[in-house]
Amino acid sequence: MGCPIHIVVNKGAGSTLLTKPMRMKSIVEVASGTADKPITVQVRTGYFEGKHRIDYLITEIGSWGASAITIHGRSSQQRYSKLADWDCIYQCARKAPNTLQVVGNGDVFSFVDWNNHKAECPELASCMIAPGALIKRHWDISSGERLNLLKDFVHFGLEHSGSDTKGVETTRRFLLEWLSDTCRYIPVGLLDVIPQRLNWRPPSYYSRDDLETLMASDSAADWLS
Repeated sequence: MGCPIHIVVNKGAGSTLLTKPMRMKSIVEVASGTADKPITVQVRTGYFEGKHRIDYLITEIGSWGASAITIHGRSSQQRYSKLADWDCIYQCARKAPNTLQVVGNGDVFSFVDWNNHKAECPELASCMIAPGALIKRHWDISSGERLNLLKDFVHFGLEHSGSDTKGVETTRRFLLEWLSDTCRYIPVGLLDVIPQRLNWRPPSYYSRDDLETLMASDSAADWLS
């Protein structure tokens, strides 16, 4: 119930469900009453900025049958224009019944962020690492180390999918999807300000070697070379 993509919310699904709490209730109650596994819910702080906020529903969600809830600290309307609202997440964690674990999400790029949030709010069950950690990490990794990670990825992919034509194509597809994120990584050693923020645009920089330059390319033709 956290997806903000228009094709999803226009059908009444994803984060727009926050505007329809009775439908949310029906979904969670039916799912928890049918499945033999614990049901978890993922939401944003709200759909519109300042309206239909999750902190007004958090005590009820626990009674609907959910075992845990992950809260992304942004509204659907906001997208990534501002930093995550962790005050709202903390408030939900403190208000939630003991039967409902609350997991915080938003702008968690490293173990430092994770530890800080857990220290600030012990009531949090845990924190989710943001996908942005792939490109906003605080680890200054060399081009050679990055290449070794790609080699490991390919090795594990072929081991799992097989080394026949279909296995190679499957591994290549997932590798290219991963590279579409990792090519945006800015080497930490070249940054003036650390840590980075999710909504900061990366600065222009000169790579430290040719391999690092190649890995910064957003062209799939360069990745396949």
